[in-house]
Amino acid sequence: MTPHGQLAVRRPTDVPPDSLVRLMRVHEKNLTGVATYTREDVLRATGRPGYDENSWCLTGPGDEVIAWAALTPRGEELDAVLTALPGRHGVSAARTLLCLLLDRADELAAEDGRPYSVTVGGVLRGDAVVPAVLKEAGFVREATTGQYTVDLTADALPMVLPDGGSVRAADLDDPGDLVALHTLHLRRAVRGPRTEDASVFGAALRRSRDNGGAALLLEVSGRPAGYVLTQGAGEQGRVLEVAVAPAFRGLGIGLALLTAGLAELRARGAVRALATLETGDVQGAEALVPVLTVTGARALTRFRLSGT
Repeated sequence: MTPHGQLAVRRPTDVPPDSLVRLMRVHEKNLTGVATYTREDVLRATGRPGYDENSWCLTGPGDEVIAWAALTPRGEELDAVLTALPGRHGVSAARTLLCLLLDRADELAAEDGRPYSVTVGGVLRGDAVVPAVLKEAGFVREATTGQYTVDLTADALPMVLPDGGSVRAADLDDPGDLVALHTLHLRRAVRGPRTEDASVFGAALRRSRDNGGAALLLEVSGRPAGYVLTQGAGEQGRVLEVAVAPAFRGLGIGLALLTAGLAELRARGAVRALATLETGDVQGAEALVPVLTVTGARALTRFRLSGT
């Protein structure tokens, strides 16, 4: 397919991973002034089940990627990402890839004989291309996620655990630990998509571990109460996800997990971390800003196709 002369739709597996990294870093830098996307982020995205069949990119002269889209089935939801650089072909590129996403969603619904809801997440605030194209197609705004850049060279916030609480590295080869983590994942207090298949969830954690990721499990008197997932890449670290069991919310466990995750990244040599805090993961995420050394903040929005 060649929408605009030298532009072509290709599978992302047919382009160098560094081209995808450049696309995302240019996109971030244009909107926030800071680029945080890494090669490890690409590996995490491309390692998802069905990625090859459910992803596309649009390339221009020199095979440079100017737009990228991917769809991930998660239970009854198809969770997508869509990025397109602004410019002469920005809107057209976003429309082209969104059409491919929606066509693929229809195919999956027909193949599986079930309806799916469709979401597009990770849209940076200030993006002038993707939100407009999504609105045209009938998408509406849903949840917003906060991302905070934390200075890890500053004095660490002490971790405060509830009585009987302890934090340890989860054993991702232990079926018991994997069941505990997956159960917590499914019961997160967020409206975002979940990985309902336990085997897929466990495989994703092990892939992340092999690329510098870690999973910390917080237990209270031996009962799983929450976990934090981190990803390290040299001086840059990420807190990917924080989850707290319903019975343990309101006890400061979310903050304890965040603190533990930042300490884990600091111990591995990271000097800054990007912490992703969805509404419900840590109650009152904005309240954490004064107690952490936050040097930057940005918001990402998820959109849902109306009627799905």
